[in-house]
Amino acid sequence: VQLQASGGGLVRAGGSLRLSCAASGSIFRINTMGWFRQAPGKQRDVVALITGGSSTTYADSVKGRFTISIDNAKNTVYLQMNSLKPEDTGVYYCHANLRRVTGSGDYWGQGTQVTVSS
Repeated sequence: VQLQASGGGLVRAGGSLRLSCAASGSIFRINTMGWFRQAPGKQRDVVALITGGSSTTYADSVKGRFTISIDNAKNTVYLQMNSLKPEDTGVYYCHANLRRVTGSGDYWGQGTQVTVSS
C-alpha cells in the first residue's frame, strides 16, 4: 500500500489550499484516513480524521475552517483548508488505517509542506 499526498504550497494568511491523498494497492476497506501536522520543533499532531462511513473528527484549532472528505471509490481523502493562519504552517502527513485481506494496518504518506505567510 502507498499513500500519495499532494496539494501543499505557500499561501498568504486568509487564503485556501486543498490537500489530496490517494491510497493505492490491495485495499479491502478504508477504516480511517486523515491528516496530521508537524510544525518545526514540535510533535506530529492530528488535524482531521474521517472514517470510511464519513464520520469526522477535527482538532479544535481547525474547526470551522478545515473540511475533510473522502471518496471511497478512489481511496482518496481531501482536506479543504480555508482561512489559513500562520500557525497552520507545517508538514502535513496523510495517514490511513486500512483493512486488507491479511488484516488492518497503519500507513503514512510522504508529507507535503504547507506554509502560511502573515
